[in-house]
Amino acid sequence: MPEIKILTEAELRELVPLDGDAVTCVEEGFTTLAGGKVVMPPIMTLMVPDHNGEVCVKSAYVPGVDSFAMKMSPGFFDNPKLGLPSTSGLMVLFSSRTGMLEALLLDNGYLTDVRTAAAGAVAARHLARNDATRACILGAGVQAALQLKALTLVRKIESAVIWARDHAKARATAARLSDELGIDVTASEDIAKAVQSADIVVTTTPSSTPLVMADWLQPGQLIIAMGSDQEHKAELAPACLAKATLYVPDAQAQCAVKGELRSAIEAGLIPANRSFSELGDITAGKAPGRQSSADIIIADLTGTGVQDTAIATLARHRALAAGKGATFNS
Repeated sequence: MPEIKILTEAELRELVPLDGDAVTCVEEGFTTLAGGKVVMPPIMTLMVPDHNGEVCVKSAYVPGVDSFAMKMSPGFFDNPKLGLPSTSGLMVLFSSRTGMLEALLLDNGYLTDVRTAAAGAVAARHLARNDATRACILGAGVQAALQLKALTLVRKIESAVIWARDHAKARATAARLSDELGIDVTASEDIAKAVQSADIVVTTTPSSTPLVMADWLQPGQLIIAMGSDQEHKAELAPACLAKATLYVPDAQAQCAVKGELRSAIEAGLIPANRSFSELGDITAGKAPGRQSSADIIIADLTGTGVQDTAIATLARHRALAAGKGATFNS
């Protein structure tokens, strides 16, 4: 029987930092997705309403990649009150050729955090203005910090503003990121001004009611909406999508059910049968991205199974090369 590699969160944090390689890995996943041969089933979601929780299961078979991942990702959003993180989970890696179990990645959601932030960087690399220097992050959790770090990998970000419902948490996150990234990061209690001031706006909250209004959007902005990944979530007012020069989903079929596109369709602002070029079409050069410095672009990123297979495969390859992890013989 084949050997199974078991990796802990600590080992995975060492092996797979949020860096240029992680961004490239995820970008290549999107590009492959645009080729039309990736097998990516709809997200399976288990809701746990009594405890403000949800569990998502994502997967994708990617031709040319020797393994595929199954990712289980719980999000229990009252956990911070208990002193626990909102997200956790693990990934399981199987051989694409035989289906045999190859690795168990006990990452507690870390790899999901990295691949999600990397997707934001991919969107910024292809859709933000080249001279974008100011970011606005909505939210003050783990993903908020990672998104700002990811932006600095692909654009010369000089300053950022953070808004969160908990202003004290926003201030603390801003202070920490100022020190870590060496740029001016402040916290704002005025969400409208924060959004209006930025070249790139990233939304990272689990909000079920819109936070960003259409009349706040400014010419030249890129809005990267990360938080809406379930039917009940929405961070952008539906009119934002109607105002945008270009709307870019990570996977349109998924965004029409779980992303910002869903509420715009429900509001009658976008026809349900309208077709959009996806992020992978743009990274593959099959569709244009930003055409003008005045374009308002919205990237609707719900998170895809191809990202999970990409990052999990990268983790296994690095573990094998470095001799990391425990080996279990089944």
